Amino acid sequence: MSGKRSIFEEVSGEQKQETVQPGMIDRGRGGARKAIRIWLMVLFALVVVMIAVGGLTRLTDSGLSITEWRPVTGAIPPMSEADWQAEFDKYKQIDQWRIMNQWMELEDFKTIYWWEWGHRQLGRVIGLVWALGFFGFLVLRKIPAGWTGRLAIPGLLGGVQGAVGWWMVASGVTQGEGMTAVASYRLATHLGLAFVILGFLAWYIFMLGREERDLMQARRAKEARLFSLSTGLLHFAFLQILIGALVAGIDAGRSYTDWPLIGGQLLPPDATALEPMWRNFFESPGLVQFIHRCVGYALFAFGIFVWRRGGSSAHPQTRFAFNAMFAALSLQVVVGILTVVYGAPWQIAIFHQFMAVVVWTLILRARFLTAFPIATSLRGA
Repeated sequence: MSGKRSIFEEVSGEQKQETVQPGMIDRGRGGARKAIRIWLMVLFALVVVMIAVGGLTRLTDSGLSITEWRPVTGAIPPMSEADWQAEFDKYKQIDQWRIMNQWMELEDFKTIYWWEWGHRQLGRVIGLVWALGFFGFLVLRKIPAGWTGRLAIPGLLGGVQGAVGWWMVASGVTQGEGMTAVASYRLATHLGLAFVILGFLAWYIFMLGREERDLMQARRAKEARLFSLSTGLLHFAFLQILIGALVAGIDAGRSYTDWPLIGGQLLPPDATALEPMWRNFFESPGLVQFIHRCVGYALFAFGIFVWRRGGSSAHPQTRFAFNAMFAALSLQVVVGILTVVYGAPWQIAIFHQFMAVVVWTLILRARFLTAFPIATSLRGA
């Protein structure tokens, strides 16, 4: 009888407890999600600063002060008076100096030079931060499964952005063509690509903030109708951002400073005075500002519709995301009107541009939560 075991001994603490294994979804897929997310947040912040510095460079007419594209050696600014004079002499050869800035002395030139140099230098810093992070995580094998290609996209687009930046500047570095600024459509391309890069970074930051298994489960509860509406709103906002760049490119924001009328009437005077006709949509200050206003009204109306539909979501955090989006959009409309009424002073103009970043990011956030809702229990709700 001594060899028999009691039924109570079968459940005693002598038996080794098995360790619970993680699910197959997360096994081998984790990587350094938190560290990568922080790295992407740094990149996101740098791109936002880059957009602001680019706006100030445009508002101070500094973008043409450096007349050459030197991706590597251009990182070193002039180190002597002779170097400064050489750069100033190059600037004196282009139309902007001949038509606008013949009053400038060397010290005045240095001011606009530093703005453009800082803008380009910040671009180099962003490229360096991306490269160090991407290749560092790659060498250490800390990139989650399926993320290598995704994380390469911002870097590749950043390289394209550098080339687009010079393509933009080159349109204004002219002699005898009467150009005193960069081509507005090239400016719109440059700014639009910056927002595309910002969009990728924001989306990846949202995704890495949650576990892979959580995202896979949340995808099953996707609110398809709201996702489509928020996608449409995102594209609509992007169009308005591009038109805003056209406005900035020809200083159209300072052409008419009355609201809600424009030039004292419903339609701007001489809106189609340029020939051929298509040029007016890019170069007529009155028409470009009028289009920007009208698209803004339509965007706000569509934003109201999407916001109201977002309020019907079953998920509290999704509803909050749409409320935040609409609040930012409403503020942006007010700032836009103030920008017009006060003749686009740089302080308000830059805030208007910054609010475009906020609206863009919050639309993306709302869209993300329609694709990957955060479920809330009845008790939590």
